[in-house]
Amino acid sequence: MEKKNKIIYWIFTGLLTAAMLTSVTRYLMDLEGFRNHFVNFGYNGRLVIPLALAKILGVGAIVSNKSRFLKEWAYAGFFFNFLLALEAHIAVNDNHYFGPIIALVLLAGSYIFYRKVYVADQSVN
Repeated sequence: MEKKNKIIYWIFTGLLTAAMLTSVTRYLMDLEGFRNHFVNFGYNGRLVIPLALAKILGVGAIVSNKSRFLKEWAYAGFFFNFLLALEAHIAVNDNHYFGPIIALVLLAGSYIFYRKVYVADQSVN
């Protein structure tokens, strides 16, 4: 059962990682476009670069399994990021809810199986 849970964890985590790195790549390839999107959502356009950096660091914290403390904060940060992204899309009524919802599902799957595999046996510091 543990091997199955570990495989499921890595599937969710791999898809989450791919989604975050794709997001960062899109931010950097169309920086002005995403700054405008952020402004339309009511956020400061200058948040795009720090958010891209935070996503890279969050992925590193989750994938590395070096620190449970950093990993938990990365999961929390992604949760709030995805929740605020969903709320922003709802607020402007642009019908682009699919991305944040999928990201929340991937995050939940990764976190649930992280807890089953790594926290249950205390193999992560």
